[in-house]
Amino acid sequence: MNLNELINIELPAEVKKYLSKYNMGLWKTELSGTKNFNNIIVIPAIHEYKNIINLLKSFAQNDNKYFNETLVIFVVNNLKSSHEDVISDNRKSLELIRDIIFKKSDGELIDKISSAGLNIGLIDASSKGLELPEKDGGVGLARKIGMDIALAHFDYSNSEKKILICLDADCTVEKNYLTAIVQAFKKRDSGAAYVQYEHLFPEDEKEKLAIICYEIFLRYYVLGLIYADSPFAFPTIGSTMICDYESYIRIGGMNKKKAAEDFYFMEKLAKITKIKKIGSTKVYPASRGSWRVPFGTGQRVNRYFAGTHDEYLLYNPKSFDVLKKWLLCFNALEILDADEYLKNAKEIDPALHSFLIENSFKESWEKIVLNSKTNEQIQKQKMIWFDGFRTLKLIHYLRDNGSPSAKMFDALDEMFAHFDKKIIRMNKEELPAFEIQQMYLAELREMT
Repeated sequence: MNLNELINIELPAEVKKYLSKYNMGLWKTELSGTKNFNNIIVIPAIHEYKNIINLLKSFAQNDNKYFNETLVIFVVNNLKSSHEDVISDNRKSLELIRDIIFKKSDGELIDKISSAGLNIGLIDASSKGLELPEKDGGVGLARKIGMDIALAHFDYSNSEKKILICLDADCTVEKNYLTAIVQAFKKRDSGAAYVQYEHLFPEDEKEKLAIICYEIFLRYYVLGLIYADSPFAFPTIGSTMICDYESYIRIGGMNKKKAAEDFYFMEKLAKITKIKKIGSTKVYPASRGSWRVPFGTGQRVNRYFAGTHDEYLLYNPKSFDVLKKWLLCFNALEILDADEYLKNAKEIDPALHSFLIENSFKESWEKIVLNSKTNEQIQKQKMIWFDGFRTLKLIHYLRDNGSPSAKMFDALDEMFAHFDKKIIRMNKEELPAFEIQQMYLAELREMT
């Protein structure tokens, strides 16, 4: 069935309304039956044939307690203009997934998936006439197609949480992955979460250093936000994102961005629900260079090898001190007028004051107060105005205006001190040995 047909079946009113508004009618789900599910994992895939095999093997080793009520949807996608190597690899992926769905062959992998009881679905956004549009085609749209169509495959007849789980085709997962996610949502009232992640170390030592460096960069920023008591202190990595269907609909679903779709998706979720950490299981993203998106793990690994940037720099810890003081002032229950906030900001740091002026804080704040009927509405608008994106913009602004980037391990030492953590470095002038870098990352993995 395509989405137009699925909309006509019995669905909750809010789901029908959403699907009618964001109609992905060109694409359809290929399934072996008409069963509906409580949990749906959506996996965009482009040129990932070998990785899909690895991921499926990983799933086959999972605790199968919730397999019967779970569907895994692969969204195999490319543009019409994609290179023939990509299209050819995608054809192999389509064939493999269809063989699994319809049990067309007796291969070992297909037997493993079938015997495990995992339900597999396919959305073909790759074959002729089904390609993603050139303008919007990318990981955001591929995720959106899968997640939107997933809404029509939930079993709304029972009271169990309906969970949308994001994953990437180049990942593997821990053996309790699905069980931990489902049980976490059963116990919590939050509508969104993220799974703990760890990049697996490649065999090559330089590649290991590249991925350690990048994961430290990612986790340090989150740790800085934790220190500053930011409501946006969580990773924004596509393969770790989870939400229930109600939250998905409330924020208008996934965006179509070709990169950073995960950042904007999680930021919107954080404005309507608490983002919880599921630390009892892990997803393992690939540690590889990649052309698939203009930034992210793949591009940072590529950049590390190109040597075009000093990769061993982090945001200055003082930036997070400024952020912490600003949030303490701005998020307090007491409502001040714009000039008072600006006066306090100038006392915290002149660069913060300049940032707020350049971002039209006074005009925005006066509109917020004028259009809000209660203090509760004003508090909510604070988070909407000073959101995750504006938080990142402030950290960048401070970096460029008085708080320059710091050496990676000096910055880590200073930040760790706020949490009573310490790692001994023998010579602080040199880049630490590989083992010491691993120790820093291990601590960050525990803390974030």
